[in-house]
Amino acid sequence: MSKRLASFHGPSTPTSSPVSQVKKSVTPASPSRASDASIHRKFKTLLHDNALAMVPADTQPGSVMVSPKLDVMDECVTLLDSILIKLSKLLRRMSTVLDNMEALMFEAERLKGFQWCHEEPLWVSWPIEKFVLSLSELTTPYHRSLALHKELVDALRSHTVSFEESRKAINQWVEQPFLRDDGWDAKWEDLCEAEVEKWDTR
Repeated sequence: MSKRLASFHGPSTPTSSPVSQVKKSVTPASPSRASDASIHRKFKTLLHDNALAMVPADTQPGSVMVSPKLDVMDECVTLLDSILIKLSKLLRRMSTVLDNMEALMFEAERLKGFQWCHEEPLWVSWPIEKFVLSLSELTTPYHRSLALHKELVDALRSHTVSFEESRKAINQWVEQPFLRDDGWDAKWEDLCEAEVEKWDTR
């Protein structure tokens, strides 16, 4: 596999003769491809992580995995950035919802009194104050998760990123370490099912 992966980094030493270098090229690189050479080098490892990871360390891949996929590198760059944008928008939306819940609590306190907000169960046992105060901590793991995703994308953009570093970054992305124990599904879905009337009919 090392022989195949060696192609990820191009020629190891420059040729002393520009003429002979041109003769060795089968297909001349277009100006746009030359200008994007750094992006190509940067994302080769990322694009092929899944394919190469399935090949045992002591086995040669059964087919060429690099050349056919070079054309999609630019699309992958755009995709990663678009995912980060969507995650940022979702986090802002979550913060807005929590702000609205807090405003509703203060409105309920004004209309129904302090004791109702702090002691009266909203549905089963939790008063509205306990919901609002507990949910106010929900955005923290999502902020940390988004920051991690940005770090991982920046790491994968590096021209010198290694295959193992790329594998580790992708594994971290999949594992969602900050959300595994503190995200909505882990902490709130079951609680809402127990505390919110007709939660399953939403």
